[in-house]
Amino acid sequence: MSQKILVIGSNSFSGASFVRYLLAQPSLEVVGVSRSGEPDIAFAPHRWDKDGRQSRFTFHSLDLRRDLGKVVQIAGDIGATHVVNFAAQGMVAESWLKPEDWYQTNTVSTIMLHDRLRKLRGLQKYVHISTPEVYGSTAGLLKETRNYNPSTPYATSRAACDMSLHNFLENYGFPVVWTRAANVYGPGQQLYRVIPRMVMAILTGKKLQLHGGGHSIRSFIHIDDVASATWTIAQNAKPGGIYHISTDRFVSIRDLVKLVCERMGEQFDKHVEEAPERDGKDAAYLLDAAKVRADFGWQDRISLEEGVDQTIAWAKEHFEMLKNLPLHYIHKS
Repeated sequence: MSQKILVIGSNSFSGASFVRYLLAQPSLEVVGVSRSGEPDIAFAPHRWDKDGRQSRFTFHSLDLRRDLGKVVQIAGDIGATHVVNFAAQGMVAESWLKPEDWYQTNTVSTIMLHDRLRKLRGLQKYVHISTPEVYGSTAGLLKETRNYNPSTPYATSRAACDMSLHNFLENYGFPVVWTRAANVYGPGQQLYRVIPRMVMAILTGKKLQLHGGGHSIRSFIHIDDVASATWTIAQNAKPGGIYHISTDRFVSIRDLVKLVCERMGEQFDKHVEEAPERDGKDAAYLLDAAKVRADFGWQDRISLEEGVDQTIAWAKEHFEMLKNLPLHYIHKS
C-alpha cells in the first residue's frame, strides 16, 4: 500500500525540493499545498525530472490563513499518513516591520491547523519544520535540549508554535516530530538568500551588502541532504522527537561569500560592500546533528564547494529569467 504524503508549503524552496525527493522514492503519493500558484520552472525543483513521476503529485493553491478547512479536508480525503509542514512566514529582519503578519501565519493559523489535524484518523506522523532561530544567539554546539530564547518577532512566532505543539503531544498524543536545519541552500533557492544573491550579483555586475561585515557563523547544508534527513525522520522518529539537521562544517558569512567569489573566479572586494548589522541578528548557530546520525545512520553527502558549484550552474542556466528579478525580499501579507 502506498503512503500518502501531504506537504504544506510545497512551493517554498525547501518544500519543493522535499517533494522532488519524495517523488524519487517508489510508491509515494504526494499532494502539495501552497498559498501561491506554482512558480517558474527555475524555482520548482519538483518539476525538473521528466520521467513520469509527476503523475504521483497533485498541487492545490491554498492559504492556511484563508483556506484552513480545505487544507484539512484534503488531508482527510487522501488519507494522509504523513503531513510535513514547511509553511511559515520567513525573514528575520523584516519581521520587525509588521510583526502581526508573522504571528498570524506562524503562530495562530498554524496552531489552528494542528488542532484540526489531531482529529484525523490514520495520521502516523506530523513533521513540523522548525528553525534554530528559536534558540536565540548562542555559543558552542547546540543540542536538541536547548531552551527556547528567541530574539526577534520571527523567532518568537516560531517558538510559540513549537511550544504549543508540546502541549498537543502531551495532552492528545499528537504524533509530532520537529526538525531544525542549519542554513539550507542549493539550486532553485530564492535570490534574496545569500548564496544565490552573491552569484547573481556577480553575474549582473552588482554588489552584495555584507551586514556587520559578515562575521556571524553558520553551517550551510545542501537542500538534498536536508530532504533525505527529513524523510528519514518522518518515517522512523518516535512522536516527540526533535532533530537537528546540519553539517559539521561552520563558516562565517564573509568566508562563504569569499568561497562563492573564488568558485566564480572573481575578486571579493569587487562585488562586496559592508553594511550595518541587522536588528536582532544572532551571532551563531552551531547545531549538533549527532542525534540524527546516531539514531538513523543519516549522513550529509554534498560538500559546500560542490553545492555552490551546482547553484552557480543553475543560475547560469536560468540567467535570462533570473536577471530581471530583484535580489531583495518582497513581503507578502
